[in-house]
Amino acid sequence: MDQAMLLEEFNGADRLEAIAALRPCVDVTRWCEHLVDHRPYDSIEALEAEAAEAAAPFTQAEVEAALAHHPRIGERAQGESREASLSRSEQAGLAPDASVQDALRDGNRAYEDRFGRVFLIRAAGRTSEEILAALQERLRNDDDTEERIVAEQLRQIALLRLKGAVVA
Repeated sequence: MDQAMLLEEFNGADRLEAIAALRPCVDVTRWCEHLVDHRPYDSIEALEAEAAEAAAPFTQAEVEAALAHHPRIGERAQGESREASLSRSEQAGLAPDASVQDALRDGNRAYEDRFGRVFLIRAAGRTSEEILAALQERLRNDDDTEERIVAEQLRQIALLRLKGAVVA
């Protein structure tokens, strides 16, 4: 799906079509199915509230599965999928100079070595320098703390993307 679905359309769509509309927000089947199975929504705010509740929290298995689709921060998402397009849009504001780009690349590598997954952060609304600072700070986290932060960042990304996927 390349454009937003009106709430009325989302409420009336067949189950598979509605799930497909949500999947680019976050590829977590339980979350998509939960939102679809709780239709109809009388407002965008009601949908967003249900989405926030269903995503609090994502399980560790759901996070790991969803991260399989996320590019490294600072790298351009490949492909023509709606999710890749959203990722490119979210990172469009990042224009790091060469030293920040190098530091992000090194930090991504260190993060992957430390935690065994890509570094995930809601990039929308953040500068490259803010993201780099968060990356460096999060490298000092213990595993449990980082798992909670990653789940919250994925939740923020999903809710942000939902605002563009289903509209009034």
